[in-house]
Amino acid sequence: MSDAHLRSSERALSVGMWLIVSGAVLFSILTVTPLMADHTPDAWDWTAPILPLVVDAAVVIVVRLDSVLARLGGQGGPWPVALRWMTGAMTLLLNIGASALVGDLVGVAVHAVAPLLLIVTAEAGLAYRRALTAAVLAAEEREQAKRDAAARAAAEREENRLRAEREQREHDAALAREQREHEAKLAREADERQDRIRRDEADRAEAARRAEQEARDERERREREREQAAAAREQAARRDAVQRAAEDRRRAEEARREAAERAERERAELLSAGPALEKLGEVRAREVVQAAYAAGLPQRQAVELTGWSTGWIAARYQELRELTAPTPRPVLEGATP
Repeated sequence: MSDAHLRSSERALSVGMWLIVSGAVLFSILTVTPLMADHTPDAWDWTAPILPLVVDAAVVIVVRLDSVLARLGGQGGPWPVALRWMTGAMTLLLNIGASALVGDLVGVAVHAVAPLLLIVTAEAGLAYRRALTAAVLAAEEREQAKRDAAARAAAEREENRLRAEREQREHDAALAREQREHEAKLAREADERQDRIRRDEADRAEAARRAEQEARDERERREREREQAAAAREQAARRDAVQRAAEDRRRAEEARREAAERAERERAELLSAGPALEKLGEVRAREVVQAAYAAGLPQRQAVELTGWSTGWIAARYQELRELTAPTPRPVLEGATP
């Protein structure tokens, strides 16, 4: 079936569907309005057509939106289905209500025709539209596939033509390039011969210059070696002198440290004897006083350690202070202090 036949079928379905809906709506208004007038106060009889119009408007909305969704291939979900069946059931009940209240079964059957036809037509029309939409989409896909295949074939033909032209251009360019390369090769060979001749001449001149430079460098190298040897001997002599001086200082420092340690031990031995039980000899007493003075002990403790009198100890401390006092430097006349 062609696309034109499919679209003609869809138009026929739409026309027939709207004829059925219009007839069912008109029949529903004419049937339900007397029922609503009988069950409405006399002052409000003019409102009797409102309810069937509202219900039928919902039916029209459902049918219209279902057709649009079916054409687009979409699904409205459960709520459109509920609205469709609810409006159909309301239309059916309102149409058969008057006959059912009086027990007229024939009237119930007659008035049920239009609502049932509307309900079934709505469901069948939705299924038809979906099937037609699927068929139209399939036909469009086939047409699109044909157009894509034709476009690909045209593109391939154009690509083949361009490839052939490109290959021909590349072949011509390769021939021209080979010709240029051959000519360039001949020119390079000639240039290389001239370059070799110039290089040979330059190499001979460079060899002579290098030999002269090497001889001069050799003379300078020997002179530097003699200078370096003399500098090394002088530096070794200075280093030996520095090492000997450092060794002398180290030995002197060790001697001073040993003397200080020895004096400290002797001073500690002199001061660790405790209070003298009897008067020490003068030589021993002087050694103890000197040790006490060096340790910073008071004169009273020196008296206890030696057994000598306070006056004698005070005289020895004074002598030691005079001996250890710094000697003032003479100030020259006119010198700035």
